[in-house]
Amino acid sequence: MDSPVTPRSTGPGPRRRDRHGRGMRGPVAPPQVPLAASRAETFADLVQDSVERLERRWPQLTDIDFLVLDVPRLDGAGAGWSDGTVPLGGTVAAREGRPARVVVYRRPVEIRTKGRDDRAALVHEVVVEQVADLLGLTPETVDPRYGEE
Repeated sequence: MDSPVTPRSTGPGPRRRDRHGRGMRGPVAPPQVPLAASRAETFADLVQDSVERLERRWPQLTDIDFLVLDVPRLDGAGAGWSDGTVPLGGTVAAREGRPARVVVYRRPVEIRTKGRDDRAALVHEVVVEQVADLLGLTPETVDPRYGEE
């Protein structure tokens, strides 16, 4: 009756079970399923799809950086939108060895759209408008299907 019970070793490794005997919970969905992608990743994919669509027609777009930011900044860069409307995108001209940049703001676009198809169409319109502004062309010249979708 006096047999000693050896205590469990509590080594530095991760705990395999919780106090109820259940194992570690895994991810909700495997990584290849769209559910596993965050909203930001899905939005960045929409921007990339739009850019690839335009690069087929305009190869010089490979020299432009395309960025996705959550919201526009309020400091000096936001001085042009004091009229009460929040911009959906913007451009930064090339300077000092840096390439030109096209920025698409994720949250303002998401707020103005209801579904994935609406969001994809609006993202493409924003990218086309910003590329047209950067190249000094009209949006219809950059993408002949601009405004049709």
